[in-house]
Amino acid sequence: MARYGILTSGGDCPGLNAVIRGTVLQGTTVHGQEFVGFRDGYRGLVYGDIRPLNRLAVRGISRNGGTILGTSRFGPYSEPDGGPENIKKVLERLEIDGVIAIGGDGTMAAANRLYEDGIPMVGVPKTIDNDLEATDFTFGFSTAVEIATDAADRLRTTGDSHQRCMVLEVMGRHAGWIAIYAGVASGAHVTLIPEAPETLDQICRWVTEAAERGRGPLVMVAEGFTLPEMDDAYSDKGLDEFDRPRLGGIGEILAPLIQERTGIQTRATTLGYIQRGGVPTAFDRVLGTRFGQAISDVLADGDWGQMVALRGTQIERVPFTDAVGHTKSVPLDFYRGARALFG
Repeated sequence: MARYGILTSGGDCPGLNAVIRGTVLQGTTVHGQEFVGFRDGYRGLVYGDIRPLNRLAVRGISRNGGTILGTSRFGPYSEPDGGPENIKKVLERLEIDGVIAIGGDGTMAAANRLYEDGIPMVGVPKTIDNDLEATDFTFGFSTAVEIATDAADRLRTTGDSHQRCMVLEVMGRHAGWIAIYAGVASGAHVTLIPEAPETLDQICRWVTEAAERGRGPLVMVAEGFTLPEMDDAYSDKGLDEFDRPRLGGIGEILAPLIQERTGIQTRATTLGYIQRGGVPTAFDRVLGTRFGQAISDVLADGDWGQMVALRGTQIERVPFTDAVGHTKSVPLDFYRGARALFG
């Protein structure tokens, strides 16, 4: 019986457990496969820290947020005990025939490097940011948008009550997918995304137009948004484990500027990690399950170096090389349509 390991790496994300469940149930029922889980991402792979994954272990987990395997931003090449030769020895000792890596761009890049170094790897895309070019949607995105929309709806009630401008900052790094979807869904008076810098004068005009109609203006801003005079997205939190700037804080920068320019009391709220938590939406549970079932089929075919992806309504396979290092940005025509609703 073929035996495979599953790991979840990078930031946690609603729908991860649905992928694990879908993989295990499809694999054990259809293909006669056996599974173990590596604890805490690539750290578990490097050190051989595993737990069994059978039908009992995955019962009912698709409705739960987070991941039963734990996760980390540990790099498989970053520690002395890492690297392909050591990992091959771990897989041989544990009698594991291949590895499923579930994660975002950094996780897929590491999986691709391991695959090129002779480790049998396949991948499942995961990110709330929805910024992987190779797939139309990633699980976790729908849940993040729902949470952001709910937060925006709540802020609008207090903004209207006090005639204040409310600035809501959401995640997304250098892609504005969460902001644009939640902005349109909540009827935000301004939505600001990294793909389309706007001047402070223009932002304040929209805010003033909304206030003149007796509304409490709502500004939705992605953490990677920049004003034209800014060279880079705002960051004062140092670097993450992948040496990338930790973004966040643009909302707190914009709020006093808007208040000073318009005279309207302005308050900022940063949604932060709340977007990653809680139970996944039905869409994310279904997509995660389908990804899990599809990756079990990839294993059965021995189609290494592939990642599953949603194209239209179909689950397809794409090489790691097509999935890594290609950020999917919000199309400008989408933004122009949303922009017509501002003010």
